[in-house]
Amino acid sequence: MKQLIEKVKPKKKEKIEEVLTVSKTERRVLSNVPDPEKIRVQVDRRGTKDTNEPGKLEDPEYLNRIRMLSLRYMADFPVTLLTKKQRVKDGMKARAVDISSTGLLVELDSEREDIQVGQVFMIHCTIPPGTMPEGYESTVKLDATVVRRFTEEEDGCQKFMLAFEFSKPLTEYFRKKRWGYAIYIASASLFFAAAFIVLMRAESVIYFKYNIYLYLYSLIAAAFLLTRYLFGALYREVPVNPDYTPGVSIIIPCFNEEQWIHRTILSCVNQNYPIDKLEVIVVDDRSTDRSAEEIQKVIDMIHNEAERYMTRERVKMYILPENGGKRVALVKGVEMAKHDLVVFVDSDSFLEPTAIRNLVQPFQDPKMGGVAGRTDVENKFTNAITKLQTVRYYIAFRIMKAAESWFDSVTCLSGPLSCYRKELILQHSEAWLNQKFLGQPATFGDDRSMTNFILRTHRTGYQDSAICSTIVPSDMNIFLKQQMRWKRSWLRESLRASGFIWRKEPFMAIFFYIGLIVPIAAPVIVLYNLVYVPLVHHIFPGTFLMGLLLMALLMSLAHLFFRRSKLWVFGIVFCVFYELVLLWQMPVAWVTFWKSTWGTRETPQDVEARLKKEARKKNKKGFGLPF
Repeated sequence: MKQLIEKVKPKKKEKIEEVLTVSKTERRVLSNVPDPEKIRVQVDRRGTKDTNEPGKLEDPEYLNRIRMLSLRYMADFPVTLLTKKQRVKDGMKARAVDISSTGLLVELDSEREDIQVGQVFMIHCTIPPGTMPEGYESTVKLDATVVRRFTEEEDGCQKFMLAFEFSKPLTEYFRKKRWGYAIYIASASLFFAAAFIVLMRAESVIYFKYNIYLYLYSLIAAAFLLTRYLFGALYREVPVNPDYTPGVSIIIPCFNEEQWIHRTILSCVNQNYPIDKLEVIVVDDRSTDRSAEEIQKVIDMIHNEAERYMTRERVKMYILPENGGKRVALVKGVEMAKHDLVVFVDSDSFLEPTAIRNLVQPFQDPKMGGVAGRTDVENKFTNAITKLQTVRYYIAFRIMKAAESWFDSVTCLSGPLSCYRKELILQHSEAWLNQKFLGQPATFGDDRSMTNFILRTHRTGYQDSAICSTIVPSDMNIFLKQQMRWKRSWLRESLRASGFIWRKEPFMAIFFYIGLIVPIAAPVIVLYNLVYVPLVHHIFPGTFLMGLLLMALLMSLAHLFFRRSKLWVFGIVFCVFYELVLLWQMPVAWVTFWKSTWGTRETPQDVEARLKKEARKKNKKGFGLPF
């Protein structure tokens, strides 16, 4: 009997190991924060050589370029060291320990006295996906000079190390070897794909007499998508004004995020921004795990870094008296904020050191009410699910939000990184906290909801260089629940926005209403073309499938053009997955968009729904008992 129970008992699902790009830990926790006493300046930290030109030390773009070149990443992959006359199979074998755009540190199997500082080798290796930022996953054959040799001890064993400096940075190497070709191929392919789509849609006019509504939809959908790419290409962000550094309060709401909250807080504090104009407030929503302990731990570590960074005055934690939800946590943080601009950052999102400096620039316009930064996928190389989302995220921000920003009307200031005027949040906080739809509390879609409040009276924008990365679902079940939640909130908030968006710029209003109709009608159109037409008229839907393929190519080629990454093919895969799976969530969202359960976290509404479900199961079992 015991063996039978063990066989029937479901196996515990294995935890997915996230693949993350890990930067080498620096000795200074706050390595990017401007030192108020100027004991160390940023170029000192980076070991830069050419700092004699006047003005370079004050140029944020220059400092960021130097930072990116010297940023080191933890590595573990084989490397072959070749002299000029050696073949790969005869080369010396080593293992990479860390790598940057300018150099490589390797570990040898044994000490080599014949290798001297100044000696030049050909480095032959393949950088695995996830080791460096997206686009670097490729084979490298590059000369490098030995700049240091040393030994270090680990667990009683001697490790023999060689540090190399590349003859040219990897950015320059890839630009000539692969990135340049990617740009030319992608740009040419984009042009031909767009031209072919235009020709195909123009042909649809001929078929109006057979089904005017179907082919009119086809024309409108194609025009909508192509114009998104056009305005996304025309988008230009607000350049950095070094003299514009308004006061900023970063609010981090946290609920059961002990795994990532440490890194999130550090990334928010470690900003290249004046210390007297930046504060960080973490609001814990009564987490049931060890999140509060982790928050206090990282704050104590930050406080111990150095008194001159004034962290005790500008980094704090607040624990809500009871679980109130994300909106309550955000509003409490805003009420505690002392600066006029507030930045919302999700507890599993990580800011680039220049994110805040770039994010605030559009607020030089007094009518700008809110600005979204760009969100990249942090765990992009974990599995196929995260790779799909990597391409989708990038296009959603760099193309779709950029196109909306052309009209100063971004319709969703996304949760991972967005900035608002504090007065506007406080003005709408009561309505935001108590928002209901069809009698149900609105517990998700916080970002879209607040954007609607802001967009009624102010402009909203997007800054592509204000970058953060976030952890996306790597489990299919969680991913599908997230997508359903997003579709419900999109429907709810789009209906709200439709009541006032017509007052905005006319082209933006037209795009908005088309963008509302096209996804809602899409399941009907797909059913008609892929099921009804083949079954009833016995016609293979080749033209429709070709159109879908071309639309998918637009996404993939745009990603290849901007990111020069091998992940571009997952844009096509995402579109196929969308048509087969995600598209059919839309009809479910039509009839359930008032639901307030998250599905991926235990909100009060989720607890109530779970208890009802358990009660129904218990009743069913009760009816099945013999009397």
